[in-house]
Amino acid sequence: MSKIIRIGTRDSQLAMWQAKTVQSQLEHLGHKTVLVPIKSTGDLVLDKPLYELGITGIFTKTLDIAMLKGIIDIAVHSLKDVPTVLPKGIIQAAVLKRGNINDTLVFKDNEEFLSQRDAIIATGSLRRRSQWLNRYPTHTIVGLRGNVNSRLEKLDTNEDWDAAIFAGAGLGRLNITPENSINLHWMVPAPGQGAIMITALEADEETRAICTEINDEVTEICTKIEREFLNRLEGGCTAPIGAIAYINKEEELNFKGILLSKDGSKKIEVTKVVPVENRHNVAEFCADYIIGKGGKVLIDQIQRDGKATNIYSTKKLTEDQRLSFHDAVIAESHNAIKISSNRLSKSVVRNEIENVIITSKNAVESLLTNFSAPELQFKNIYCVGRRTKRMVEKRIGKVKHTEQNAMKLAEYLVDYIDGTEVTYFCSNLRLDDLPNILSDNHIEINEVEAYETKFDSEKVDANLDGVMFYSPSTVDAFLKQNKANGIAFCIGETTAKEAKKYFEDVRVAKVPTVESVIELVNEYYV
Repeated sequence: MSKIIRIGTRDSQLAMWQAKTVQSQLEHLGHKTVLVPIKSTGDLVLDKPLYELGITGIFTKTLDIAMLKGIIDIAVHSLKDVPTVLPKGIIQAAVLKRGNINDTLVFKDNEEFLSQRDAIIATGSLRRRSQWLNRYPTHTIVGLRGNVNSRLEKLDTNEDWDAAIFAGAGLGRLNITPENSINLHWMVPAPGQGAIMITALEADEETRAICTEINDEVTEICTKIEREFLNRLEGGCTAPIGAIAYINKEEELNFKGILLSKDGSKKIEVTKVVPVENRHNVAEFCADYIIGKGGKVLIDQIQRDGKATNIYSTKKLTEDQRLSFHDAVIAESHNAIKISSNRLSKSVVRNEIENVIITSKNAVESLLTNFSAPELQFKNIYCVGRRTKRMVEKRIGKVKHTEQNAMKLAEYLVDYIDGTEVTYFCSNLRLDDLPNILSDNHIEINEVEAYETKFDSEKVDANLDGVMFYSPSTVDAFLKQNKANGIAFCIGETTAKEAKKYFEDVRVAKVPTVESVIELVNEYYV
């Protein structure tokens, strides 16, 4: 054919080797080609580890742009560097037969440091760093960037370094594997490691057809599963995720995946063996297993690590609650108040009480700490909040009426209470609204301090967009240590009333639940 295929590649020695390998295979089949070297962002920025640059596809983006502009026809990549989702209009056209999948440890003198408490290992890969620290937690990891030759030189010139970790395939392809090196068979490689990928424009059917002539089906099957596993875990070069799939002599597909914390202290592994024909759900099954074992929480922690907190919650959030925030939210949480039940005298509930007010679940817990449910003979129970109502009805008895806040409940009682006396189980820091309204309307109120609220807020150094409050007490506790900056996201009107004394922008959740306050925060970032 007369078409000359323009092969885009990075201009590093290893990238050129890979591109020339593709060129050789295409020309062997009779196709005309020309190499087009292009420098990438990943080659230009050498002072930081890849995971700190925060760019997905750092070694592929420049080639993608060149292809979309019509400067090249195909691009050649190390498959492990390619994002799992390609740019619109670009597809995987082929993968070559896979080379060495292993990571290789190159050491300076001997291997004695492996048994020592202190050693210094160099790598720019978060995946390698995490796995090494998981195995050798007392060792120190230092960053290492640059091309293969420059990294070997850095290892040689840094006297205090004991070893550095490389991709075995890269060393082998350049024929520079040092004698003092070993393959790390225990280390799970990056998805696609050791494989060379070719991309082309989806619309360029002629070029795509040519590329299929050098495609290796086994490598394609295995790397596709590895990359789907990575994609389902939402990983990239910023998450320590490893995966390897291979087909054995029995035509079984063997898969192993791993996810770790950055410091290597946490590790989640999964393995799966299936007949090759049953391979299609392996990635989904293994990713779901990792997620179910705590992987979602681990990835979320990794992605948020190092980012500045912009939302602070004055109540400790569960992991599910924290994961429900908008992507732009970096939330920190701490209980701004501590609750302790008071010891109540038996005389408090010796006789049936006609009217009882319970405004929080803390009061319910205190009552049940002091008395059994049968001892709590309450004729009419009035509550604040749906969750308090549910708790009362589940553990004490039927609720006659509930309102969203204490002021509304007081206004209701003025009109509809049976009799002119009520017992109010409250905190030592209760607001005055409810007692004042009832007293002003000649309703006698017997206050029983069922629990004690203590301030336990911490000082927050971050420049916050907003603070989440769940009671007037949390507002007061927070402001004992911090200034009123940003938006006050409040669980209800009573809390908002207190917040408005200090915050200019106060927003109230639609319903009095933590989840509703989270929705309120998310609306701000949409």
